[in-house]
Amino acid sequence: MKKINEIEKIRHSLSHLLAIAVLDFFPNAKLGIGPTIENGFYYDFELPENITPEMLPKLEKKMREFVEKKLTFKKTVITVNEGKKIFKNQPYKLELINELHKNKQPITFYTTFRKPKEHPSFEYQDENCKFQDLCAGPHIKSTGEINPDAFKLTTTAGAYWRGNEKNKMLTRIYGVAFENEQELKKHLDFLAEVEKRDHRKLGKELELFTFSDEIGLGLPLWLPKGATIRHEIEEWARETEKKWGYQHVVTPHITKSDLYEISGHLPYYKDDLYSPINIEGKEYYLKPMNCPHTHMIYKARKRSYRELPLRLAEYGQVYRFERSGTLHGLMRVRGFCQNDAHIYVQPEKAVEEFVNVMKMHEYYYKTLGIKEWWVVLGIRDRKNLRAKYHGDDKMWEEAENLSKKALKESGIKYEIEEGGAAHYGPKADIYIRSVIGKEYAIGTSQLDLYMPKRFNLTYTDKDGKEKMPYIIHRAPLGAHERMIGFLIEHFAGAFPLWLSPVQARIVPISEKFNKYGTEILEKLKQFGIRAELDDSNETLGKKIREGEKQKIPYLLIIGAREEENKTVGVRQRGKGDMGEIKIDEFLEKIKNEISHKDLPEGDNKKL
Repeated sequence: MKKINEIEKIRHSLSHLLAIAVLDFFPNAKLGIGPTIENGFYYDFELPENITPEMLPKLEKKMREFVEKKLTFKKTVITVNEGKKIFKNQPYKLELINELHKNKQPITFYTTFRKPKEHPSFEYQDENCKFQDLCAGPHIKSTGEINPDAFKLTTTAGAYWRGNEKNKMLTRIYGVAFENEQELKKHLDFLAEVEKRDHRKLGKELELFTFSDEIGLGLPLWLPKGATIRHEIEEWARETEKKWGYQHVVTPHITKSDLYEISGHLPYYKDDLYSPINIEGKEYYLKPMNCPHTHMIYKARKRSYRELPLRLAEYGQVYRFERSGTLHGLMRVRGFCQNDAHIYVQPEKAVEEFVNVMKMHEYYYKTLGIKEWWVVLGIRDRKNLRAKYHGDDKMWEEAENLSKKALKESGIKYEIEEGGAAHYGPKADIYIRSVIGKEYAIGTSQLDLYMPKRFNLTYTDKDGKEKMPYIIHRAPLGAHERMIGFLIEHFAGAFPLWLSPVQARIVPISEKFNKYGTEILEKLKQFGIRAELDDSNETLGKKIREGEKQKIPYLLIIGAREEENKTVGVRQRGKGDMGEIKIDEFLEKIKNEISHKDLPEGDNKKL
């Protein structure tokens, strides 16, 4: 524990040194906050100009100068008036001081001392100090405790003050820090790999998706190659669901507000909805979720126990108003297509059905090479029962107990999060971790005892009596957008063969073999292989490099010998030259790999 505390103090102290360095270059900078984060720190500034990447080494150099001077940190408790006087030209600090005073919290600041003649151009409240900052600490005693070779400024980003898009956008400068140079290098290598796998970067390079200001924030456009991946995942899910007893439905993109009054999403969920559309005097909303619509499909006619469990699935397009500051590539968008389903089941079979749903999660993730996943079961916040949640205590206790029982029987690792429930029932969120350690909530499964009563959903049991089913909401693959964004990073763009937009590219060594290349192309297409012919007038080396850059699984090199022998020279992604092979033999190999959904070797090992 001591080791963690000391490195945290070092990181926090480095954030102050960063602020001092920025003030040396921009004396009129306005200071935000500078906390520690995992592996490092950041500081937010309002600056007169943008910080360029070239500026970061200059700031680092200045920070190392401060480290060498062995500056000391001293904590002081001050009054509100003293704080306002010290930070009279710092509006963000004044806001924090007023808030601390309102909440009756102590106002503390740290002074970093220096010799006054070192920087005579700076005038502070205390002539013997280098820097004063509103801060709760803790800090190290002296910058001499910092290893000057074990920290680095990494990047800059825009950040709204206090995370609110209504506030001013500040400049955030990030840094990392460790106890020694070796740990720093290891982390920087890791960050380079993370950057290389960034789905936004790869999405552009591989021509998978794009965004348009004219269309709007958070509304992705799928390019042909990205749409191919999306289509393959959806087809796989549809076929899987059919085998597991699901039927598929389709619901509209807009709905009258009446439906969300029934479901209870209005007014509870209103902040996440787009503004209503007035049509003939009625308010309509863009659909934010599929469940209320599917309930109306269930309700379209009388149901018998013989039909249950009734599994209704939909790849449903939904729209939610995410704040612009939270949008992030495909990972957080405003319009997305969800791998949704709602299962209407007899109460006594709810646990069994829930376990089967978890088995489906397991099947999907195993096929996709996702080895690390777990469940966070959100239950009620028992201190805030009536204000946030619908339904009575008996209903909630049964739903929570059944959910826990099902998760225990499934053998899936899970943890409890108090306060994480949906407004109508407990919520089992599924988290997955990629090979670079990024974690995402990708899917969900929920046992719902509330909506059947709300929508008056019933079935006739074998004793002839009308009873209410329980509902299981499930989305094991989550949204296309987030899942594909995750997979781009997980596989570094080198998708398994069955998901690759282009599975094979034919590469003639010169133009005179284009005709033979066209023959191979047509044969591959006849067998459903996504193939293309590189008939450009480029050198063989450049064609191969371009194919590798596009992460195409197979490059088929053809020349005079291949044309004469009716073969292809195979270069397999990650393995290199595999030698000459008959085209029919290659077809058999590639078809077998696709049908088994084989994972790429070496591309998704944990880093």
